[in-house]
Amino acid sequence: MAVAGNALKTNITTLGPLVLPMSEQLLFFATLIGKKLFKMKVKPYIPDFKLAFEHFCIHAGGRAVLDELEKNLQLSDWHMEPSRMTLHRCGNTSSSSLWYELAYTEAKGRMKKGDRTWQIAFGSGFKCNSAVWKALRTIDPAKEKNPWMDEIHSFPVDVPKVSSI
Repeated sequence: MAVAGNALKTNITTLGPLVLPMSEQLLFFATLIGKKLFKMKVKPYIPDFKLAFEHFCIHAGGRAVLDELEKNLQLSDWHMEPSRMTLHRCGNTSSSSLWYELAYTEAKGRMKKGDRTWQIAFGSGFKCNSAVWKALRTIDPAKEKNPWMDEIHSFPVDVPKVSSI
């Protein structure tokens, strides 16, 4: 988990300036300056990526991974629902889980024109990759083919988090 965390940190450091509002970038930079130049004992500022993205598709590699990212990125159960339900229904399908998660979001009727989605995947050798998507149109689930449509009405289901077991 520590190696994956470092890969994610590098990924976020690269992606952040490209997607975060200036206010979040300034808070991050101010904290960094305080720590490095003034030797202040402050926790590093974790930017609020919910200000940059409406949806998150996090590689459903396991409950512990999802729990950790939910906590560190300060995401809500609603943000994590596509990843958790994909893990529950499909298991760890490697990087293809991201597409099932995006399909879940669409099947639930959540994808609106202009919405931004952050896909975060972990690969072999503890690689971390991101893709950022912007919806060009609102998705009407009734008019789309989708692998979730036959049973989307029965989701979400209650799936315990690792920390509550």
